[in-house]
Amino acid sequence: MTRLNLLLVLALVLSGLYLVRTAYDSRRLFTELDRAKNETARLESERVRLEAEREGQATSLRVERTAREKLAMRTATPAVTVYVDDSGGAASGAAPAAGPR
Repeated sequence: MTRLNLLLVLALVLSGLYLVRTAYDSRRLFTELDRAKNETARLESERVRLEAEREGQATSLRVERTAREKLAMRTATPAVTVYVDDSGGAASGAAPAAGPR
């Protein structure tokens, strides 16, 4: 009878330790999940902010101003437009096309 009692006590202690371990793991995983959700929300808000910033910088007025200031570009007008006459000149100066081999 004492062996059976010792075996039952041992089983009870082991099941209690297993229960404590399971509860600890559950709390730890819940905490990690909560941290991951907070990180997801933070990254999502940063993504929205960055998209709004990108849209603000891609406006046509900003692109045109950057082209003028940094690239020294100007608007095309008839005064600065050069027209190229390509009638017949391309046919005589072009190399013959290679045939199939």
